Amino acid sequence: MGKITGFLEFDRKIEPYAPVEERIKNYKEFTQPLDEGELKNQGARCMDCGIPFCHSGCPLGNLIPDFNDAVYKGKWDKASEILHATNNFPEFTGRLCPAPCEEACVLGINEDPVTIENIEKNIVETAFKKGWITPRPPETRTGKKVAIIGSGPAGLAAAQQLNRAGHTVTVFERDEKPGGLLRFGIPDFKMEKSVIDRRLEILEEEGIVFKCGVHVGRDIKGDELKNDFDAIVLCGGATVRRNLPIEGADLKGVVQAMDFLPQNNRRVAGVTDFANEILATGKDVIVIGGGDTGSDCIGTSIRQGAKSVSNFEIMPMATTDRPKNQPWPFWPMRLRTSSSHKEGAERFFSISTKKFIGDKEGNLTGLITSEVEWVRQPGKGMTLREVEGTEKEWKCELALLALGFTGSEMTLAEQLGLEADGRSNIKATEQDYMTNVPGVFAAGDQRRGQSLIVWAISEGRQAAHHVDKYLMGESCLPLKGEGDLPRV
Repeated sequence: MGKITGFLEFDRKIEPYAPVEERIKNYKEFTQPLDEGELKNQGARCMDCGIPFCHSGCPLGNLIPDFNDAVYKGKWDKASEILHATNNFPEFTGRLCPAPCEEACVLGINEDPVTIENIEKNIVETAFKKGWITPRPPETRTGKKVAIIGSGPAGLAAAQQLNRAGHTVTVFERDEKPGGLLRFGIPDFKMEKSVIDRRLEILEEEGIVFKCGVHVGRDIKGDELKNDFDAIVLCGGATVRRNLPIEGADLKGVVQAMDFLPQNNRRVAGVTDFANEILATGKDVIVIGGGDTGSDCIGTSIRQGAKSVSNFEIMPMATTDRPKNQPWPFWPMRLRTSSSHKEGAERFFSISTKKFIGDKEGNLTGLITSEVEWVRQPGKGMTLREVEGTEKEWKCELALLALGFTGSEMTLAEQLGLEADGRSNIKATEQDYMTNVPGVFAAGDQRRGQSLIVWAISEGRQAAHHVDKYLMGESCLPLKGEGDLPRV
């Protein structure tokens, strides 16, 4: 794969960023593409390793050495075919995936891994530019109707796969446009929404019907769905937000990240009428939560003109190197610094928020924290302990809670009589993705809990195979690592 000695000749290179002072003035994507020659060199670094552990690192089972080799040889059309055989939306993953494949790259044992994610992005962008990505409607229809609930990456992947199998697919979305968190959770500076719309045009031309502004479970009840469709796939995500149950949490200015980010995405899209406008402009902002959502809040706050931005993380600061207890090729919990972190935020680790402080009108003015440490106790594992004498008061007019999600909303599940697991997700096994109710399936975060975009697409594809098999007795749709096959 690639050039046999490529990994010895070429260093890893990724797309450079526009300068901070330029990029924070707008919400446009700010990566600067590498030229074709450099991309070929990056593909050449794929080292003919014998056992490509990147396959197992990727939840989709992408055929990574194969498309790297095609890029090295300048066969971009072939690379696009290979990539799309296992991934419906590489333009999404090429921008947003944390690239577990790169952490599993054999070259990464003692050198910098292959730039798999960036190569993936450039393959699909080249394919769109050249006009190679076109609608692929099925030649015949099966007469079966499938309802997909939720239009995030899991729902879109399931919809495209089932449509290609010949079923008539309707996607229900409660927001005004399809995309789920891709549209309303991911800031435009990470992925402009034209990237979603471009793909949606393809899906619609393939025959998928989107019904937006329809809250299934409220506007359409579960019994109606069961009567109107032969199968139902729940892809609504893990949307129940984790709260911070401390004094002052109800003050004006204590805001959930998933209220702040969607509003700003709508603002960028041209919406101006908000009942309760949330802005960081001129404020001391503290983002509580050190994950990707917290990073998105940082970048958005800076672009809104925050006076200052601080980021709190209750866990200790990780090492930049791979921890000894997380050896290659496993995913390591190492310190990750995003582009947003580099735009002016100050990060604090091992810190816990104890109390929010407000004025007489109920507006947030500050908060109180203490340093914490994690202590191992026999029989109890790691427990959190406050460090005495470390209490501190911080000025803060906007606190953004980026604490993740605790599970799935269950209104529709209850109407359908579905069982939940111990983590408030819809219970459906990996063997067939079917719930305890025949014909009702679940995929994505709503089934496995809060996770990565690449897992959501994988879940949607896997579920589609089992839905197709349920409807037809057998399925031509691929499972992980298999390419697409037409129904014969």
